[in-house]
Amino acid sequence: MKNVYLFNESYGLNKMVLGGKGANLVEMQRIGLPIPNGLIATTTACKNYFKNENILTDEMLKEISEGIKNLENQTGKTFAGENPLLVSVRSGAPVSMPGMMDTILNLGLNDATVENLIKKIGNEKFAYEIYIRFIEMFSEIVKEVEKEKFYSLKNEMKDRSYKEIIECYKNLYKIETGEDFPNDPEKQVVMAIESIFRSWNNERAKIYRQIHGISEEMGTGVVVQEMVFGNFNELSGTGVAFTRNPSTGENIIFGEYLLEAQGEDIVAGIRTPEPLMSMKEQLPNIYDEFVRIANVLEKHYGDMQDIEFTIEDGKLFILQTRNGKRSPHASVKIAIDMVNEGLISKEDAILMVDTELLPQIFNGTFEESDIAGKKLLGKGLPGSAGVAVGKVVLSSEKIKEGESVILVRVETSPEDIKGMSLAKGIVTVKGGATSHGAVVARGMGKCCITGCEEIKIDKSEEFFTINGEVIKEGDIISINGYNGEIYKDAIKLKSGEINGDLKEFLEWCKEFKTLEVRMNADTPKDVVVGRNFGAEGVGLCRTEHMFFEDEKIWNVREMIIASTKEERDLALTKLLELQKIDFKSMLLKMGGLPMNIRLLDPPFHEFLPKTEKDVEKLATLLNRCPKEISDRIKELKEENPMLGHRGCRLAITFPEIYEMQARAIIESAIESKQEGIECEIEIMIPFIGGISEFKYIKEKILETIQTVFDRYDDSVEYKLGTMMELPRACLIANEIAEESAFFSFGTNDLTQTTYGISRDDSIKFIDHYKAKNIMKRDPFHSIDTRGVGKLIVLAKELGKSVKPNIKIGVCGEHGGDPKSIEYFNELGFNYVSCSPFRVPTAIVASAQSAILKKRGI
Repeated sequence: MKNVYLFNESYGLNKMVLGGKGANLVEMQRIGLPIPNGLIATTTACKNYFKNENILTDEMLKEISEGIKNLENQTGKTFAGENPLLVSVRSGAPVSMPGMMDTILNLGLNDATVENLIKKIGNEKFAYEIYIRFIEMFSEIVKEVEKEKFYSLKNEMKDRSYKEIIECYKNLYKIETGEDFPNDPEKQVVMAIESIFRSWNNERAKIYRQIHGISEEMGTGVVVQEMVFGNFNELSGTGVAFTRNPSTGENIIFGEYLLEAQGEDIVAGIRTPEPLMSMKEQLPNIYDEFVRIANVLEKHYGDMQDIEFTIEDGKLFILQTRNGKRSPHASVKIAIDMVNEGLISKEDAILMVDTELLPQIFNGTFEESDIAGKKLLGKGLPGSAGVAVGKVVLSSEKIKEGESVILVRVETSPEDIKGMSLAKGIVTVKGGATSHGAVVARGMGKCCITGCEEIKIDKSEEFFTINGEVIKEGDIISINGYNGEIYKDAIKLKSGEINGDLKEFLEWCKEFKTLEVRMNADTPKDVVVGRNFGAEGVGLCRTEHMFFEDEKIWNVREMIIASTKEERDLALTKLLELQKIDFKSMLLKMGGLPMNIRLLDPPFHEFLPKTEKDVEKLATLLNRCPKEISDRIKELKEENPMLGHRGCRLAITFPEIYEMQARAIIESAIESKQEGIECEIEIMIPFIGGISEFKYIKEKILETIQTVFDRYDDSVEYKLGTMMELPRACLIANEIAEESAFFSFGTNDLTQTTYGISRDDSIKFIDHYKAKNIMKRDPFHSIDTRGVGKLIVLAKELGKSVKPNIKIGVCGEHGGDPKSIEYFNELGFNYVSCSPFRVPTAIVASAQSAILKKRGI
């Protein structure tokens, strides 16, 4: 396989070889659209460049040279000739990474070719200005010369001739690099290609890939393409457009353009552009041609397209098309509309929606009643849908993880990527809805407002003014990405709801998915939320969470502090009635769907008083002295509670606790049944490490349940199973399966105990592991298939060898992670369970994994 291909040599090669930009340019040329000619250095060439210690091989240099000669033949122009060939050099990774890597325009210019260009076109101002711009871009990107140095020099030389400015620019280049500015156009191209390859590993690109889960191994393609000039004359311009509105999903072409400008002016937000509809009035024929091409591209690719175009002297050229970044709301609407329009199938529509962004739909809106009392500071352009409240920060470097901040900038640049990922929302003074800030924000599901030119940021970067109001860093503002409004102070947020589009989309997903999606729910309110989002049962009800409500905690503390079984039984009797109330309330909301209830899991110390005031209150309630209570608390303190006296180990020591809970569950189910409420009960024993543990507790629970059946002269169906969360349990899963009706993998603790890492402490160092490529992703977010996954596979195989129809599910938070869901679907699990607000994501991810599995992908 070659390293360099002309566009017309590349038909049939995919984006993994050519990069996304290159592959789409080749395809557009193939179907007859107006594309400037060019060549592509492949992603393989990029990877070979890194393997060869950042040096292009002689073979690669030869291919570049031959490619340039062929490009000269195709265009009828030559490097350094009377009709000079000028090119752009642009990055193009297999996965879109907008603004993260580099672009250089106008390569091929030198002191001789600029004069030839002037003779050819008769426009001295244009030729010299693009030469000056080329020197700036080349110096900044290839040699990392600070662009501010060129801007300062230009300001000092306002009244000097173009030739004098160019000479000073080249002198600055030599001072900064120790080299003469390269005059040989071919050398310029080679240096630019090397620079674009290196930009794959720049800090902002690495951060972007980390945020979006993009492989480090892909490399980038590089497109070398004949220049067309949007700044050539008054009949020239440049623009970016989406075939549908990327914020709302509305089926109307949406975009912006600038007359007499180059593409970077729009994307970088250097100038605030005009709406695309203005082109309909100014250049009606060009507008009509563009709309025709946009419709062709959307139908051809079967998705909303993000299109970059340039008009040179009244002729339209398409420079790029790609599947457009869109807001979560727009994503669902576009998918549904394109099916209803007959453009794509339901399966394709389901695969089109980015599961990572779905949770943003539930970020909600502002409480309308709270808006009335807040001051409207100003209004910009709605760049990315959503609302956000936070402290003003004027520099990305100042943002710390976990803070609620709004990043306010004149314009965002790729260097802001980390700050943007941490911010709740983004506001820019310049730029439009297709600028870097808006595009990246939509890709992250962040609220964004662009083009708010009423904002004036002080040079100190400590405050800004807007319509006479001074807003300092640290002040709270509220921003609305739906309409561009910015308010002073915090506005209350209203939770998002499932609208008609999302409801319909989730129903489609249920047609294709094979995994049941349940919710982790501890209260009746959780059940209502989860069921509204489409949950098909409860996969984990953590009974201990009920104990923390209201005054129940004092009954629990009474039970823990008890020094005799009689005292403990008295406290448990009180808790029995409280648990029954909770269970019956939840069963009422379940509507007959399965409900898996985990028996008490945390160690006792989590329930005990933390303050002196609470110790005294408990002593008063129990009629004991505070010192006695304090001594008992110290006695219960553990060195490593995660691996200590918890879960089933509590029930071995104090069987009466699980007996009380089993009784409460079954009595609630019987009483609910007698009231006409259907129940499907699963009782789960946590933290099992050995079959003897399980047998002992199972026997106690079965005795308790039979006693309840006898007393009520009635019964209910139930299943008794275990939570698989210890490596030893996985290793002896065949033994446990003989006694257990189901396995539910508690992947949070299984990951902790397999890695020997505390989940709560891992945040201190996991990011360092990811940054240094020691870990690809956080194993507490996406399942570790090579380690933890092997234990899960082993447990599943051992369990099914004894009990082929044993039900297997997942109830850790991995149950709501799309990558993990794909893995569990591959393993043939029965269900996943996750927090209520992640249920829609899990439903979509489950459908996507089923469709991909069916297609053999």
